[in-house]
Amino acid sequence: MTAIERPLPPLNADEHTTLESWLDFHRATLAMKCEGLDDEQAAVASVPPSGLTLTGLVQHMAEVERNWFRRVFAGEQVLPIHDPRAAPSAPDGGFGLAGGATLHDALATWHAEIARARELCAGRALTDTGRFMEQDVSLRWIHVHMIEEYARHNGHADLLRERVDGTTGV
Repeated sequence: MTAIERPLPPLNADEHTTLESWLDFHRATLAMKCEGLDDEQAAVASVPPSGLTLTGLVQHMAEVERNWFRRVFAGEQVLPIHDPRAAPSAPDGGFGLAGGATLHDALATWHAEIARARELCAGRALTDTGRFMEQDVSLRWIHVHMIEEYARHNGHADLLRERVDGTTGV
C-alpha cells in the first residue's frame, strides 16, 4: 500500500476547486509512480529506444511547473532549473540526467516548485492572466494545460515503472 495520499477530486465542486483538485491528483500520481524506487532504478531508461526515465520526468515537471506558474502566470524572471548543457544528448526541458542527478533531489526541487505555484495561485481568480507568446493566458487555461501535461506524462510513468520493477496500477 502506498504512503502517498491521492484523494479523489470532489465530484460536485466549483470550477476552481475542481481544477486544483485534478491538478493535485495528477501531481500525487507522479509521486506515487516514483515511490519506493532508488536513484539507480529511477534513472533507468526502461522503454527502449526512448531515453526517458522517471527521474527525468520529475525534473521535466519541475521545469513545467516553474515555466507556467512562475514565468508565465507571475511574470517572474527565473532561469531554467536544469541546464541543457549538462545533459546535451537529451532533449531540453529537464528530461536529460546530468551526472550525479538523483531522484531524491529531483523530487525535492519538484515539490519546491509545486509549493511556489500554490503560493502564486492562492486567492487568484481563474480569469486572472499571465503572458504567453505575447498574449494573455488565463489561470484557467494554465490549470487545464497542467492537468493535460501531467496526465500525458503519468501515462509514460506507468510504462516506465512497470518495466523497472513490475509495479502497475495507481
